[in-house]
Amino acid sequence: MKAILAKAVYLFIVVIALLGFINSPVALTLGFIYTIVFNNPFKAYSHKAIHYFLKISVVGLGFGMCLKETLETSKEAFGLTIYSIILTIFLGLLLTRLLKIDIKLGHLITSGTAICGGSAIAAISPVIKAKSKTISIALGIVFLLNAIALFVFPAVGHFLNLTQEQFGLWCAVAIHDTSSVVGAALGYGEEALRIATTVKLSRTLWIIPLSLFSMFLFKTKGEKIKIPYFILIFIAAIIINSYHILPQPTTSFIVLMSKRLLILTLFLVGSTISIKELKSTGIKPIVLAVILWVSISIFSLIYILN
Repeated sequence: MKAILAKAVYLFIVVIALLGFINSPVALTLGFIYTIVFNNPFKAYSHKAIHYFLKISVVGLGFGMCLKETLETSKEAFGLTIYSIILTIFLGLLLTRLLKIDIKLGHLITSGTAICGGSAIAAISPVIKAKSKTISIALGIVFLLNAIALFVFPAVGHFLNLTQEQFGLWCAVAIHDTSSVVGAALGYGEEALRIATTVKLSRTLWIIPLSLFSMFLFKTKGEKIKIPYFILIFIAAIIINSYHILPQPTTSFIVLMSKRLLILTLFLVGSTISIKELKSTGIKPIVLAVILWVSISIFSLIYILN
């Protein structure tokens, strides 16, 4: 009976998310509560769905952007992107040694913080030949901090009276995963959403040089580097919208459904956070992740405000 109820509740939340009845923080919270109450029966499928739904929703958001503005935004954020990635990697390597954390776990947490959360961890883990448990721990910690960011960042943004441009840029740099970046910006405003998505995806391309650096650091050879090809489809969507190849009602509908699919993705993210796995990690990896996150958040905020 409980198994049937669990599936029914799950499908109900999926439907109300797609119909637009809940926002990003509520979706994430419902996912987290759901997995505590029902012990998510679709956990294996949820991980796969997150992977595909996030890419589809991000590509869909491209149909609401213009090429000229996107290029200008990427250019303006280039300096901050480089500085923040270098600072995070340097600090991560240093703290991993000081806290005496497993070097591969420390590197995955650092990579996830520096670039794009779960995507960076998924790309770097085969390069450094990380074990599945190490990957799970790194993902669990990053997803937990993503969940916190989704609530904290909009509140801080409103408290500091950040403009939509400032908030979008801050989100893209200081929040780990693309899903939470877009989720946080979604409720802040259209301009914040556009900037956050653009900067975060341009930041994702840094997975390639980070993978090469990881190969050098861990002295691995012959490992395949994962290139985020979906970004090319995202750019194609921007070009299609910029030259009005599709009618405006069509692109508006695609953007609307992409936002709702992203909210559904955040519910799935919440439903995969495991308290049991987080407890088994010990305090040191969490301390590392929090220090890196707070450091990059403060650094990027000061940079943006000045």
